[in-house]
Amino acid sequence: QAQLVESGGGLVQPGGSLRLSCVTSGIYLGLATVGWFRQAPGKEREGVSCATGRTDGPVYYSDSVKGRFTISRDAAKRAVFLQMNDLKPEDTGAYFCALLKGSIVPLQDRCKTNAVKDWGQGTQVTVSS
Repeated sequence: QAQLVESGGGLVQPGGSLRLSCVTSGIYLGLATVGWFRQAPGKEREGVSCATGRTDGPVYYSDSVKGRFTISRDAAKRAVFLQMNDLKPEDTGAYFCALLKGSIVPLQDRCKTNAVKDWGQGTQVTVSS
């Protein structure tokens, strides 16, 4: 079974940046579709960004983070990253790294909680002045 461990969350002022890391084991990142999800207080968990294993493969970003967040991976380090810039208070929440199930469904339709096979434990991001 895959294991995913997130780190890098914290308290940041609006307009600031954070870089989340997810160290994995039991996953070959060159083939895996992985993603970042978040859950704000009182809200359902939602997909923020997902990417397939191909270096030239599709990448999905939710409309709320497009242009501000960037997903990347380092297969040698077995890690997935989420660079978050120009953070806003509405970005506050628990952020989870996830391994998605294999599927032929297009990525933009698959970056959803019901497509997740394994979850990390989450890391808290708070954007506040």
